[in-house]
Amino acid sequence: MALLLLLLLTAAQLLQLCTGQGPPEPPGRIAVVGAGIGGSATAYFLQQKFGPQVQIDVYEADRVGGRLATLTVNSQQYESGSPSIHSLNLHMQDFVKMLGLKHRREVAGKSAIFNGEHMVLEETDWYLLNLFRLWWHYGISFLRLQMWVEEVMEKFMRIYKYQVHEYAFSSMEELLRSLGGDHFVNMTQRSVAESLQVIGVTQRFIDDVIGAVMKASYGQSVAIPALVGAMSLAGAQGNTWAVEGGNKLVCSGLLKVTKANVIHAKVTAVTLHSTETRPQYEVQHEREGAPGSDYYDLVIVAAPLHRDGHPISFLNFQPPVKEPTGSYHRLVSSIVHGYLNSSYFGFPDPRLFPFSNILSTDSPDSIFHSLESLYPVNVSVGFRRKPPQEAAVWRVLSPRPLDRRELKTLFRSYYSVQVVEWQAFPSYDSTGSSHSLPPILLHDGLYYLSGVEWTASSVEMSVVAAKNVALLAFNRWFELNEKIDQPDLLHKLKTEL
Repeated sequence: MALLLLLLLTAAQLLQLCTGQGPPEPPGRIAVVGAGIGGSATAYFLQQKFGPQVQIDVYEADRVGGRLATLTVNSQQYESGSPSIHSLNLHMQDFVKMLGLKHRREVAGKSAIFNGEHMVLEETDWYLLNLFRLWWHYGISFLRLQMWVEEVMEKFMRIYKYQVHEYAFSSMEELLRSLGGDHFVNMTQRSVAESLQVIGVTQRFIDDVIGAVMKASYGQSVAIPALVGAMSLAGAQGNTWAVEGGNKLVCSGLLKVTKANVIHAKVTAVTLHSTETRPQYEVQHEREGAPGSDYYDLVIVAAPLHRDGHPISFLNFQPPVKEPTGSYHRLVSSIVHGYLNSSYFGFPDPRLFPFSNILSTDSPDSIFHSLESLYPVNVSVGFRRKPPQEAAVWRVLSPRPLDRRELKTLFRSYYSVQVVEWQAFPSYDSTGSSHSLPPILLHDGLYYLSGVEWTASSVEMSVVAAKNVALLAFNRWFELNEKIDQPDLLHKLKTEL
């Protein structure tokens, strides 16, 4: 039997030699544009699939980490970007363990919702009292909301099983359909307000609570798509964590483990060069004013291509690569070191002000979306939040830079203000088919990662998309078509297992 198998193997190898057919060589060079969490995770997953012999160049015009960034106040660093990560984010959990990082020690705090005149909802130290207050104000709306979010997240978690078995999807629609059928695709076209009304959530609860969470998360209204809203509401229900030393350490750690070549340059164009075998992509860039270019077998764009994003020209492509429609929404993050004006929130005595996080309802007169007391990215064992009558570091999220009058409204006095303006998230709407989801596959070896933000924008969503792109590139390179866009995948995996 062993001899027969050997003869069969030899015959197969001879046939491959004679016909010129055989497994394709892995790519020699891969370019990743963008070193945020999406680009860093893509580089890591690509190396995991293609092996350490593949050279991976990561282009970053600004800083590694992207929106996972910190600012320094009084020699202490504070998160200025995404402050927390949900406990269900399995890829991020794996990264932290693999990189030897630690979860930051949690510092407890209470939240409240402010409507411009008074607090409409206040959190207490007692869980049962919080539930009673929710029931008293909003009936069972909060229970219906929780069941809806849990159902969405349970279906979303299927992606981890698919990715363990190395299945990939060539479009976001295919990925969503594999998780929750056409219902999940429709959730990108229906507003979160409409979806919650259908399941019996009251308009008052939507206005007071859901609107405040959407403003604090994305600076936008309850007209945002339902899937975006569900992801945000999952994070608002707690069970979040952060990385000791700053969430951005995950990005730099992944690039270090991957041994990626980080090129601090701005990518200006990608030019297609046809060859007899596979296409080659010339990535043109500018570094300190000097132009340069390199050739790659695969290119993954992990930076927004939409209007207000990162302008990249795509040359020599037929048909042309189209710029995705839509634009990004501007948010302003102000890191203020000062004394909060608790009187503005109905607490003349600052010593009685109990909240570390204030959300604003969706009101045109509101000067802020959220106001959060920050603690450093390195939390010592004896650390405690500053009492409300003392100066603390606050993060104010607002639709525009705060002027002096607005700062004096929120703070009795302040030592410093550091302002970060950013095109933080897509400008979402619920206009249905007017905006289709951006494509993943732009050309045979050209992939677009950042379009995932139009499905839902979160750290983990970017990492899930990064693994999908890496698996898709690998499966397409080696023509493993049985691992791409498989219908009824959940049932298939159940039968196989």
